Amino acid sequence: MPRTDPEGHGPVRFGPPLPEDGLPVLPELSAVLAAAAGRGGGEPAGGGRTLLEAACGYWARRGLPTEPDRVAAAPGSPPLLLALTAAVGGDVLVPRPCAAWWAPYARLLGRPAFHVATSVESGGVPDPYALLETVRRVRDEGGDPRLLVLSVADDPTATVAPPELLHEALEAAVGEGLHLVSDETWRDTVHDPHGTVLLSPAEMLPGKVTVVSDLAGALLPAGWPAAVARFAEGETGEVLRARVLDVLTALGARVAAPVAATAAYALTEPEPLTARVTAAVRLHARVAAAAHEAVVAAGGLARPPQAGRHLYADLGPLRSALTAHGVGDAQELEDFLTARLGMPAPGGHRFGDDLGALRVRLSTGSLLGGTDEERAECLRSPSPLELPHVRSALILLESVLDDLHDDAQRREPPR
Repeated sequence: MPRTDPEGHGPVRFGPPLPEDGLPVLPELSAVLAAAAGRGGGEPAGGGRTLLEAACGYWARRGLPTEPDRVAAAPGSPPLLLALTAAVGGDVLVPRPCAAWWAPYARLLGRPAFHVATSVESGGVPDPYALLETVRRVRDEGGDPRLLVLSVADDPTATVAPPELLHEALEAAVGEGLHLVSDETWRDTVHDPHGTVLLSPAEMLPGKVTVVSDLAGALLPAGWPAAVARFAEGETGEVLRARVLDVLTALGARVAAPVAATAAYALTEPEPLTARVTAAVRLHARVAAAAHEAVVAAGGLARPPQAGRHLYADLGPLRSALTAHGVGDAQELEDFLTARLGMPAPGGHRFGDDLGALRVRLSTGSLLGGTDEERAECLRSPSPLELPHVRSALILLESVLDDLHDDAQRREPPR
């Protein structure tokens, strides 16, 4: 995770990677990859038939019937978003904060990326009134907003947008003629699937939404890059897919044949994989809840995590204590916590948040231990938070935050 310019903390050009699960690779996935290792030929741009049909089955099981000619695959979500941004044209709108890799692709193409405020309830989906105001302002200034990227299950905030808020945001976006890209990388990592309602924008607006899902969210290791896109119904989706395939071809962005075989296997969701996903989600939900409790107990702010393997914390209430440590912005907070916790703690500025806001994303995978054996033990244990290596990591987090809390209380002026 490259540091920003230490002199003046210049613009962030590269963000941190997706929060990894920190767990050993599932043996069944390794076996499929090994069996396909002898395939020397490449996949066609956009993915081969087997991979595309597996993606169709994956979406059909989630209430989104799909045909192979409405799907494209790439080596990770970034090439897909780059191709979509190039194909749609115009300016890009994203929530504030948003996934660290969204805005750089607009900048790479010379396109502005305008951040839109989210509601206090959840991240990932813009507040509908803020969206309308941003579109109006951009057009008044001569801009051409055409694309809105959003995520119902969000990185970095780890929240899930409620259906009513999503519906209002989609109505506002469609009313302004925006094309919608729904990043659904984290949809299979919802901590309480029975208590949290997650609707895809493509369920609400079948003809207006392109869905993108990076399989590193739940199905594949992050080091085996593969992602799939589902295009909208009708001529608009057909034309957009053709343009995206042109860009992927020009980039040479093809999924490696062994990874494509493994991705196709994963998208069929065989029992060993679904059991692993369920266990991993349960584990990360417990660790995220414990981390959230530590942040709130120390006086920090954070929405309760509902999905993913991360937590987005606002340590603004501890500013007085952090100032005494030379921390005055998100980059300095990133440096401070990374050094003390011994784990990556990217500041909110990497996700489009204000540099001056003391916000940080904490990943739960970093709290599971330092070896494959320790991490595997977390999956097997009925009480993973009581394991020595997990408890030690959580105690360190609590200690660092509690020290800041105590310092902040001592620095409060007498009433």
